[in-house]
Amino acid sequence: MDGTLINTEDIYTEAATEALALYGKGPLTWDIKIDLQGRPGPEAAQRVVDFFELPVTREEFMRKLYEVQETKWDRSAFLPGALELLEYLKKHNVPIGLATSSNTANYEKKTAHLEHGFSLFDGHIVTGDDSRIPPGCGKPKPDIWYACLKSINDAREKEGFEAIKIEECLIFEDGIPGVVSGKNANGYVIWIPHPCALKELNGKEKDIIGEGGEILDSIEEFDKAKFGLDR
Repeated sequence: MDGTLINTEDIYTEAATEALALYGKGPLTWDIKIDLQGRPGPEAAQRVVDFFELPVTREEFMRKLYEVQETKWDRSAFLPGALELLEYLKKHNVPIGLATSSNTANYEKKTAHLEHGFSLFDGHIVTGDDSRIPPGCGKPKPDIWYACLKSINDAREKEGFEAIKIEECLIFEDGIPGVVSGKNANGYVIWIPHPCALKELNGKEKDIIGEGGEILDSIEEFDKAKFGLDR
């Protein structure tokens, strides 16, 4: 979701930099951030606390960070091409689900004014604090994708449709932990890294994606015909 469908990765960076400044630290630069994308909130926060040697606990930093984020979520918006792709897939009955490391509270705050897009998932949404994900099994582990696919397949079973295999799934991601997670799940990953992440990776992105997917500059570049989705 973040950085793939909506512009919240940039908002996260801005909020983290402001929160760090309260302790005389920061800014949050991409050499650090690149390893945080897609990780569950508590894990990402602990990495920030450790890296900047903050004089507070992970929980204290998260509380301060959430306070700053609260003032910014109303600026969340769909990235170019994202809503159009969701609408296209929905119109042509292509099953879709959302697997995000954001916790439920943050998910709701970021998407409340974007319901016209997120309702297209028909409730097949798994957040980072979802009970269907075993403890300690967030990205880069694959469990979140399995949970999301199970939600889709449970609905398909009720309608008499054949189950979808994870190997038949396209997984859209923007961060390295998510890309690794998607590959670990055995899906085909469409990686849309932030331009600043690409600059930081400096070619390493090709080794990371390997044979398990492809890299796009924007979701607008997604070739539906390549995957038989031009209907």
